[in-house]
Amino acid sequence: MAEALGTCKLCVVTDETVHGLYGETLLRSLREVGFDAHELVLPAGEQSKSMGVLETVLNFMASRRLSRSDAAVAFGGGVIGDVTGFAAACYMRGIRYVQMPTTLLAAVDSSIGGKTGVNLAHGKNLAGAFWQPSLVLCDSGLLGSLDREALLDGMAEAIKHGMVADADFLGFMGKVSLQSLFRDNLLDRIIEKCVIIKSGIVCRDERDAGDRRLLNFGHTIGHAVERCSGYSVSHGRAVALGMLHIARSAARSGMSPASCGHELARILMSHGFELSCGFSADELYEAALSDKKRAGGSIAVVVPSRIGECRVETIDESLFREFVERGF
Repeated sequence: MAEALGTCKLCVVTDETVHGLYGETLLRSLREVGFDAHELVLPAGEQSKSMGVLETVLNFMASRRLSRSDAAVAFGGGVIGDVTGFAAACYMRGIRYVQMPTTLLAAVDSSIGGKTGVNLAHGKNLAGAFWQPSLVLCDSGLLGSLDREALLDGMAEAIKHGMVADADFLGFMGKVSLQSLFRDNLLDRIIEKCVIIKSGIVCRDERDAGDRRLLNFGHTIGHAVERCSGYSVSHGRAVALGMLHIARSAARSGMSPASCGHELARILMSHGFELSCGFSADELYEAALSDKKRAGGSIAVVVPSRIGECRVETIDESLFREFVERGF
């Protein structure tokens, strides 16, 4: 970090869980190399991804007199990364920041690509900015403290990367197990492959106008599941449900081969994902209407063309309710 930033004042934003495990170690190591590091500890969970918490982070930066030559550090999972990145984009119209992911989901997906933001009452990620980090620093050794559910969240996004862009990688993800991640030292391999896939797509389309939309596979329904559950369903599980739902809907609508949904279901079941949604077509439809992929009376949906390749289809809003229904 000193090489990337030069020593400066740092605002380290983390949550209660990560602080308890690693907070003092990080602060001590930063200060040893000359950083003036200040830590803000937020409540763990999706509720911290809000405008109120964003204001808390901005006020903390101001109270510590951060300048434009200083930086923020997002030390945590996707929630911490999103809210810290958004605060860095807003504070003094933009300061540098570092992503330090501590979950598999953040390591393979949300720490890469510069999407930042918070949730609003009407939907997920409706306020935010594209703001690229100066550095993404990932230490897979931090992931050993994750429980099964947190690992599955990351596995869902890794499986998504394979469905979207790499059939061989998807096949590999269908063979690994949670136990083998640590036993066979597979975490670095999975993270590296996801970084290569996502960074390649982001470099072609940073601001979500073209190819980057493919990375939203499963998210239209996934975000709807999260919202319907009051965010009690985790992001990874919601994306897993969303991918399978869309694959089935697309196959039954003649947009995709049925084999895509069958293979996806097989891989998700092999990892132990719960694949029953629990919400009706009407509930998912209403929640999806608040998604930011809706535009001009239509909704952009990512559907599989074949294993390892997806495309964007635009569905008229009047037909989307029926499309959602076909996924059950």
